[in-house]
Amino acid sequence: MPRLTSLSFLSVTAILANGVYGWGAMGHEAIGLIAQNYVTAATKTYMQGLLGSTSTTYLGDVAAWADTYRETTAGKFSAPYHFIDAEDSPPTACSVDFNRDCGSAGCVVAAISNYTSRIKDTKLSATERTNAVKFIVHFVGDIHQPLHDEALDVGGNTIAVKFDNKTTNLHSVWDTAIPEKIIGGGTLAYAQKWATALTASINTGTYASSKSSWLTGMNVSDATATAMVWARDTNALVCTKVIPDGPPTGQELDGAYYTSVVPTVEEQIAKAGYRLAAWLNLIATGSEGSKVKRDLSFQWEPISYLPEGYVNDGSPAKMARRAFGDMCH
Repeated sequence: MPRLTSLSFLSVTAILANGVYGWGAMGHEAIGLIAQNYVTAATKTYMQGLLGSTSTTYLGDVAAWADTYRETTAGKFSAPYHFIDAEDSPPTACSVDFNRDCGSAGCVVAAISNYTSRIKDTKLSATERTNAVKFIVHFVGDIHQPLHDEALDVGGNTIAVKFDNKTTNLHSVWDTAIPEKIIGGGTLAYAQKWATALTASINTGTYASSKSSWLTGMNVSDATATAMVWARDTNALVCTKVIPDGPPTGQELDGAYYTSVVPTVEEQIAKAGYRLAAWLNLIATGSEGSKVKRDLSFQWEPISYLPEGYVNDGSPAKMARRAFGDMCH
């Protein structure tokens, strides 16, 4: 894997210090707000009850919680849940394999499966179920960011680039710099503006004819398989859109590169919000909110979501991630 070899220690420090998480707070908020436009009335009541919120932005409000929580002592365990390190070979070949790529500490695919079950587990405390909702809202967003489904250079965190003439890294550019440039800022108000625009695109615009295909393979009785569909769908973009010509080390990305990937970023935010709504509808009511019906009569396994004795920590990618602190900066 390409690695930084010529940057000074101070440059590397600057790159990592610029890091943020997931899509950045604004991107995650936009995903939550899009989802609010497609959940059923019953799902809204169910989720607001678990969250203890009647806010008009109830999903947007909690969408970035998981990033804050993992910085705490209590939440440190959840750091590996934000990504799956696909040990593939972009840009030549992109793929995700659960047994190969999900480390023993967990990954975003396993976490989506685990916390889906925990939302419905009435044996858990109210706080545990509330947190499960918050995790799902966030992790469905994370799995739609291509570099959260990629091991190369720790998900792009060590690929030094520039954006708007500032030193940063490729992961941070995708998380925050591009989304905020698209819509003009990073506050909740900008997230609402973006969610409104993308909802219109889903309803009658760019995505109207493809949105039904976004729900293919969605089955709440097999959350792991569903999350793998999403991970593979998103990981493919690493080869075709994120680094089609290899890592853009040292390049300024706010020009032609930015223009080329804006449609992909917007579609991923829209897709994440639409899928999140369908997933929450399935959890709450057994229906996506469309004509498709799903079976919710399955066994809940709220704690053990990896095979007993499962270990996958010895690969170079897993060791690089541990050295990086299990973070997606």
